[in-house]
Formats: sequence, structure tokens, C-alpha cells
Amino acid sequence: MKKILTVLSFLVISAALSASGAQDAAGDSSSSLKVAALLPGPINDGGWNTSMYESLKHQEEVLGAEIAYTENTPESDYEEIFRTYAESGFTVIFGHGFQFGEAAKKVAPNYPDTVFIVNSSTFTQEPNLGSFLVNDFECGFAQGAIAALTSESDLVAFIGGVEIPPIAAQGAGFVAGAKYINPDIDARLIMTGSFTDIARAKEVASSLIEEGADVLIGDANEAGLGVVEAAEEAGVYTMGCSSDLYEAAPDMKDAILASVVEDTARGHELIIRDVMSGNFVPKNYLIGFKDEGAVTLTSFRDKESLYTAEEMETIMGIIEGLSDGSIDVEQYK
Repeated sequence: MKKILTVLSFLVISAALSASGAQDAAGDSSSSLKVAALLPGPINDGGWNTSMYESLKHQEEVLGAEIAYTENTPESDYEEIFRTYAESGFTVIFGHGFQFGEAAKKVAPNYPDTVFIVNSSTFTQEPNLGSFLVNDFECGFAQGAIAALTSESDLVAFIGGVEIPPIAAQGAGFVAGAKYINPDIDARLIMTGSFTDIARAKEVASSLIEEGADVLIGDANEAGLGVVEAAEEAGVYTMGCSSDLYEAAPDMKDAILASVVEDTARGHELIIRDVMSGNFVPKNYLIGFKDEGAVTLTSFRDKESLYTAEEMETIMGIIEGLSDGSIDVEQYK
């Protein structure tokens, strides 16, 4: 029975790979570079998972890679899907999140010709497992500072999903950044315990809004959309994490101040180029505002009028400080 289930599982996964982009846009599967990713949520969440999908499309366009991905990957299938991609000859396989680390460590030794990368983690293992990490505390710090400068009620909040290290780090950075601007501000960090429960995230956000919160950041993958919905309906503000929320949620633009965009594609391209040239090292690749174009703040578009010239100068000064190192976030941890 177990063997039958394994075969059926493989067939289901293989079908999913084909449906989700195992061939490039032209249907050509002859590319020698093949890049795949396991995603914890849907590619249209407007945040974390969208950023990985955009990275895959970037590798397809810039490097000519054949790409594939699996959305909403169940934890029970991590190892099986890693193996399926490796056995299908993929050059680089990304596990898009800290939670994929242990599965990657187990599978990688059996496929020495494949490079495994675990995003938002510090997992490394000789000879073919590395990791890619955005300075999440720094990103949260920028968001918290902007939230404090925007807030009129002096109550702001960061609503995370599951309390894994990258989400916790960004939330802690948010609180630190808010207090950097206003030491007396009420900056709250709350975890809903889910990356998929949109209704729960919206409920938490709505409760905070009733208390007076007027800037709320949702960093909970798909569930984060609940925070955006609550902000839009209440006439308060939010910001994007990972990708440009203004573009991803066009029906809720009134609530969106700006986004801290993590250019996952740029960072991944550098790793893949190392793999292609034979220079890959199984290390942790860390990016932040200091890496030109890797982490950026979008424009405020129509929300710029919310700020005085002095406030906008403060915001830009913080981004510059994070970029040139004159603001060292380590001292605020």
C-alpha cells in the first residue's frame, strides 16, 4: 500500500509541476538551466510568495531558465517534492521559507549535482545547500519608523502569521523602528498563528483599529491580505512587505502608503550565476538596503501629501542611513 501511495503521490506532484510552469513560456524544455521552487502559499498573495514567483519569472527572462514551482506546499510533502524536482534534473531548487530547511538538509545529500537554497534562513550544509536571507529586522525597522511618522493615534501594529524567525525578526524591527521615531508610541507585535487564515488576520486588525490603531503592517503571506482589507474598510493605512502591495492589491490602494520591496530576484540571480560558473559556495547570502537595488522603499505615490517636507526628509534619511550603515540596527535589537 505504501508503495502504491508513493507512486500516486509522484504522479500527482508531476502533474502539478506541469500545470504550474515546468516548461518555460514558449514550451521549450531544452534549457540546461532549470530552476524550481517550493512555496508555502499562493503566488498571488501580494507578498512573500509573489516575490518568489516574480523571481522565477526573472530567472526565466534574464537567464533563460526553465522554471517550475509548487504552490501551497503541504509540510508533509516537502521532502517528496524536493526529490521530484531533483530527479527531474533541476539545477537549483529553492525552498521559499525557513520551514523548508530540515527537509532540504535531508534530501540534498542524495542529489550532489543539484543546489538547494532555503530562503529566509541561515541553513547551510556541504556541499550543495545554501541559504538566502533578507535583513528582516532592518526591513521592519524602516516600516516601523514610517508607521510612527504617519500615525496620529500613536498606536501602530505589526501582524505576523506563524512565529518563525524571519517574521519574528521583522516584527521586532517594526517595534524598534517605531520607537526610534517616538519612544512613547504604542507599537504592538501580534502573531495570528496562520499564513492562510485571511479572516483571522482581518479580525485581529479590525480589533486593533477599534482600539485606535491607524497604521497596521501584515506580514503573514496570504493571510496578510486580511490586514489590507481591514485597513481599506476602516480608512487607515498599511504597507507592503516583500513586494509592491500597491501593484498587487489594486482594489485597496487607498490604504497603502508604500512598500518595502525585497528584490528576491536580484539576490537569487547572483546565487544562480555562481552555480552556473562553478563558483557556488554553500553559505548564507544576506541582503539589505546596503545592497543597491536589493531592498528598496517604493514611492509613496498619492500618499506623499500625508507628510510634511521635514517628515519626508526624515524618512529618506532613515533609508539612506540604513543603506550607508550610519544607522546600525544591531544596537536596537
